[in-house]
This record gives sequence, C-alpha cells and structure tokens, in this order.
Amino acid sequence: MYHATHPSVSQHAVRSTQAETSAPIVSLTGAQQNDLLRALSREELISLFEHLELVPLDAGKHLFDFGDKMEYAYFPTNAIVSLQFVTEDGGASEIGVVGRDGVVGVSMYETERANCSAVVQSAGYGYRIRASVLRSAFFDGGALAQQLMRHTSALFAQLAQTVAGARHGSIEQRLCRWLLERLDRSLSNELKVTQETIANLLGVRRESITCCAGKLQEKGMIECRRGTIIVRDRNAMERHAGGCYVPV
Repeated sequence: MYHATHPSVSQHAVRSTQAETSAPIVSLTGAQQNDLLRALSREELISLFEHLELVPLDAGKHLFDFGDKMEYAYFPTNAIVSLQFVTEDGGASEIGVVGRDGVVGVSMYETERANCSAVVQSAGYGYRIRASVLRSAFFDGGALAQQLMRHTSALFAQLAQTVAGARHGSIEQRLCRWLLERLDRSLSNELKVTQETIANLLGVRRESITCCAGKLQEKGMIECRRGTIIVRDRNAMERHAGGCYVPV
C-alpha cells in the first residue's frame, strides 16, 4: 500500500468506506501537507475523506492533456506539476506550476475540457478526487470554495508573471524565476531537473541555459550537478530575478 512509503500517514488515518481493502490510507496530517487542504476546517476536510485517494505521481506522468475531459483533480503534497501549452508541432511552453500550494484539474462545469496539459515534473504523492465531487463541493460554498477561487487567482497572477518575464526579462532572470517557483514548492533546496528540461519549458536554447546557470553558479547562487540544481543563496536569486519573480 502507498502509505507504507508516504511520510505523512499517522495514527489519525481513516479509510474510505467506498474503497477497496487495498486502497491507500487518507490521514489528516497527510492531506494537510497540501496548503489548500490545510486551510480547511477539520470537519470540512474529514467530510472529503471518503472521496480522496492517495496516489503516486511519477515524473513525466500526464495527469491530463489539452482537450481532455478532466476526470480527477489532484492536490499534490510533495510532487510538482508543470502546466504546459503544447503547440501543433509538439513544442511545449510552461504557463504555470503547481505543487503543495494548490490543486490541478478543477473543472467548474461538466463538459469543460482542459485548456493545457498537466505533466508531473518532480515525482512525489498527491491526493486525487473526482472532478464531479469537487465541483459539487465548490457549489456548496464554504472554505473550500473560497480556497479554490483564491488558488485560481494566484494561477492568473503566476501566468501574468510568466508572460511579462518572457517579454521583458533576460534569460538569467527567467531562469531565476523558474528555479524560485520550484523552490517555493519543494521540501528542500535541491531540485531534480536537467538544463535541457528547463530550456524546453522556457522556450530557449539549451546553450543559453547552460551559460546562464554557469553565471549564477559563479556568483554563488546555485550549484549545478548532473541532473540536479542546488540553490545556495535564495535572497540573491530573488534580487537577480527582479520583477520577473513576485511571490503569489
């Protein structure tokens, strides 16, 4: 069972009455690793337990793609999900990122289709819930509805920063913003990512990212290893990012 490897499961765990005996356990402390779920009252969170399912989110997994009907919404705990717009020729540009701060796959009406692709970039876990159940809970009002609207507003702000940064920011500033957004959603200062992946999502050449990462490393902001970037000086990186990065 998944809970054997998930660090958040506690003695408060309860099992969904509708789940099979092999289903993973849902817990208060586990669900509260997601900021949005943690903002709910204990009673409101427990009312969702029978609908929540703890699932592994493997790197590279597509939770949904553009045009898909979103069957599930996902509340990541320690995973990071990249929201991407994919062009007709197969190129992908990142338009947003979601981690333990929010939720992926919310649909406000039954026939709604995904307007982007959601791809797990950093592996971990998350709690999923059927989109129809979350939609009903939203229209019931309460703290959950307020948090979903707040998160949607934050995503719009993040998208605005992405667009402004692409238009006015240097590649170094955009790289800083990209790393800081991951750092905000990571449990450590170590990010598992390749420079090629960053280049693809930022829509620039890999050589440009390699050059910029080298400059940031020389300034002591980051340390580059194979497939890993370690952030050494976050404050300096925020200053270097300038207006490209504003926490939301």
